[in-house]
Amino acid sequence: MPSTTTRQPPQQAPQQREQGVPLASGLKQRHLSMIALGGVIGAGLFVGSGAGIAAAGPSIVVAYALSGLLVLLVMRMLGELSAAYPSSGSFSAHAERAIGPWAGFTVGWSFWIMQCTVVGLEGIGAGKIVSGWLPGTPQWAWVALFMVVFCGANLAAVKNFGEFEFWFAALKVGAIVLFLVLGALAIAGVLPGTHSPGTSHLTHFLPNGAQGLVLGLLASVFAYGGLETVTIAAAESEDPVRGVATAVRTTMWRIALFYIGSMAVVVTLVPWNSPEVVARGPYVAALDSLGIPGAGRVMDVVVLAALLSAMNANIYGSSRMLHSLVGRGLGPKALAKVTGGVPRIAVLVSSVFGFACVLLSYWRPDDVFMWLLNMIGAVILVVWMFVGASQLILRRRAERAGAERPAVLMWAFPWLTWAALLGMVVILVLMARQPDTRAQLYSTGGLTLALAAGGYAWQRARARR
Repeated sequence: MPSTTTRQPPQQAPQQREQGVPLASGLKQRHLSMIALGGVIGAGLFVGSGAGIAAAGPSIVVAYALSGLLVLLVMRMLGELSAAYPSSGSFSAHAERAIGPWAGFTVGWSFWIMQCTVVGLEGIGAGKIVSGWLPGTPQWAWVALFMVVFCGANLAAVKNFGEFEFWFAALKVGAIVLFLVLGALAIAGVLPGTHSPGTSHLTHFLPNGAQGLVLGLLASVFAYGGLETVTIAAAESEDPVRGVATAVRTTMWRIALFYIGSMAVVVTLVPWNSPEVVARGPYVAALDSLGIPGAGRVMDVVVLAALLSAMNANIYGSSRMLHSLVGRGLGPKALAKVTGGVPRIAVLVSSVFGFACVLLSYWRPDDVFMWLLNMIGAVILVVWMFVGASQLILRRRAERAGAERPAVLMWAFPWLTWAALLGMVVILVLMARQPDTRAQLYSTGGLTLALAAGGYAWQRARARR
C-alpha cells in the first residue's frame, strides 16, 4: 500500500521526513502484546466507572457495550492505517498524509497537550494513594519521585518503557482476571462463604431513564482512552506491522472481557445505588460484598499500578508524538535530537510540561487547572474523528491506485467508517446537551480551532520557504 503513493509527494513526505531521525527498535512482541492488554485497563475503569454506575445503574453494561463498539471500529481503522504506514506519529502522521500538514499539526499537538496533562493528573492520584499509606509524607514529594523515575526510565532506552509496562500490565490483567473469576463464582453461588444475589440487583435496569444511560455512555467513552498508545509503540518494535495487527485483532475480546464483563459482575453483585460504589470504587465495593478481607488495600495497590502505568505510557506517548511532529517539520527543530535511539529532549520537555500541570493543581486549582482539564476533556474524540476521516480518504486513494492490501482492513468499508463518524457526532451532541460536559466540549473546540489556525499558518509559512 505505501509503495504506490510515490506519485503523491505531499502524502509521502511525512514518512520520509520521520525516517531521517531513527528511533531504536527496542520493543519486543511480548512488550507490545502486554501493552495492548494493559493499555485498555486504566484507573478510569477501576475508580471512575463508579460515577457511571451511579448514573446509569445496571444499564452501564449497555453504555460500555455501545462505547466499546465505537472504540472497536476506531481501533480497526487505526490498525489499517498503522499497518500500511507504521509511524511513531500514528494518527497525526496519517492525518497529515490524508488531509494536509495542518491536520497533522492539529491532532498531534492536541494529543501531546492531553497526554502531558494526564501525566500530571495520574501523578497526583498516585501521590494521594501513597501519602495515605504513609501519613505525614508530602504528596508533592511522591509525585516528584514518580516523575523522576519514569522520566529517567524513558530517557534511558525504549526497552525500559516496555519492561515497566509489561509488569504493570501483568499486574492489572492478573487483578482483573482474578476479580472476574471470583465474581463469576459468587454469582453462580459456588464461592465458599457467599450467597448468590441472583438477579435481585438488576430489576431496575434503567433507574434514571434515558438520561442516566446517556451520562453512563459519556463516562464510558472516555474510559477507553489509551488504546492508541500501542500503535505509537509499534513503530519502535521489531515487527511493527505484526504488532499492530495482533493488537487490533484482539481488541474485541479485551473490551468484552475487561470492560463489559467486569461491569456486568459489579452491577450483579452490588446494588447500583450503594454509596460505596462511588466512595470506594466499584471493584472494592464488589469485593467487600464477598467478605474478602483487605480488598480495599489490594485494590489500592492495583489502582496505584494503573496510575503509574498511565504515567509511564503517557510520558512515552507524548514524547514520541512530539518527536514525530518535529521530524515532520511541524514543531521546533531544537527538539529533534535523538541520542541512543531515544528522543531525550522530547522526553524531558514532555515530562516538564506534565510536572508543570502538577504545580498548577496546587497553585491555581480552581481556575487555571480546571480550565486546562476542560480544554483536554474531549480531545480523544477529536483524535478519533481525524482517524475516521484519514482512513476514509487514504483507503479510497489506495483503491484508486490499485495498492497492495495492508495486514489489517476496516470491516464493511466505507459503511462502518461512516457509522463510526456518525457515532462520534452523536456523542458530541450529547456532550453539548449535558451541563457537566458542555464546558469540556466548548473548551476542547476552542483548543482545536486555535491549533488548526496555527497549523494552517505554519503550513503556509513552510510552503513559502
